[in-house]
Amino acid sequence: KLQFLYFIDPCSPKKRMITMKKRIPRLTQRRHLAVNSHTEWDPLEEVIVGRVEGSCVPEWHVSGQAVWPEGQWNFFKENGGRGKGFDDGLVSRAAAELDGLCRTLEAEGVTVRRPEVTDHSDGFKTPDFETANGLYNAMPRDVLIVIGDEIIEAPMAWRSRYFEFRGYRPLIQEYFKKGARWTAAPKPLMGDNLYRQTVSKTKEFQSVVTEAEPVFDAAEFTRIGADIFCQESHVTNKFGIEWLQRHLGDKYTIHTLDFNDRNGMHIDGTFIPLCEGKLLINPERACLTGSYKTHFTYQGEKRALSLPECFKDWDVFVAPKPQLPKDYPLYFTSPWTATANVLMIDSTRVVVEAHETECIRLFKSWGFTPIPVPFRNFLPFGGSFHCATCDVRRKGDYRKIL
Repeated sequence: KLQFLYFIDPCSPKKRMITMKKRIPRLTQRRHLAVNSHTEWDPLEEVIVGRVEGSCVPEWHVSGQAVWPEGQWNFFKENGGRGKGFDDGLVSRAAAELDGLCRTLEAEGVTVRRPEVTDHSDGFKTPDFETANGLYNAMPRDVLIVIGDEIIEAPMAWRSRYFEFRGYRPLIQEYFKKGARWTAAPKPLMGDNLYRQTVSKTKEFQSVVTEAEPVFDAAEFTRIGADIFCQESHVTNKFGIEWLQRHLGDKYTIHTLDFNDRNGMHIDGTFIPLCEGKLLINPERACLTGSYKTHFTYQGEKRALSLPECFKDWDVFVAPKPQLPKDYPLYFTSPWTATANVLMIDSTRVVVEAHETECIRLFKSWGFTPIPVPFRNFLPFGGSFHCATCDVRRKGDYRKIL
């Protein structure tokens, strides 16, 4: 932008007017923001990485039964709700892997922040429910979502996670003091009317949470500029999605997708935008929403895929089958977090699990630069790199991409 300066030349016999041009920054030029993120792939500048220290096995409850692998149900029934932690050796190894992820991100030029170490072994009681202990601070992606210059605390649906935000409050307050907007979504009461008493066994998806009050996990939403995509799940209801849409206003549009995932929980292991024009999908949870009908091939089988029309010109990549042993202890989630739950540092660099050699090979063939990081000891806690992080600041502006 040019600014024109006018003054009289005192040496001119006719007092001639002199015009000078001076370049000044545009008012709309991006200023430094404490919190700023609009996509899943803009260059990452600052990130929160979770902690597993102080984690505890949550009590057996229908909300967990809906998503926990059936082979782990006895583990939760025998160990949950007793103020008991996970295996000490596993916690130690997972903590070391998180530390290794931090070092890797710092080496790539990213500022890393951590929540407080919290002892989750204490139980708590409200007028509406009580639970024997909490869970962990391992997954900041579930607790927090950054949209633009605002950081939002999610109203999560598990009782064991009711106070999980406390470990992040010092960081959030710091960001607020530096200029970020901060919103805590309405805290759910979590009375018995929020949950169905049994898990539906029908072919069609039915959430274990009712519409009694708004609930959602932040990991249920993925950002592509002005458009945000989500799914209704066992931790996110229509009420919660509607609350977030109204809160964000007309500047953003939230699109609800359907994957007919009977164990649905968190979209970032199912539908993963890698950069503009490139989308990673989970072959076991193909999208059913949208007028753009196409197909993909997985293990020699042709499968149908329906996407919103706005993805018609995007390249669709299929996450490879994870190389985890069949008996690997995954307490909370499916093996697909090993190959689908990746973290984009920018539009080319992607953090991937070091043991997933086929995944690494495919990312290279797709034009990305994979950064392998060992993370197998963290996977049992319910996620991988995307779950274990929350991008606080990316170098990019609000824009309409789709």
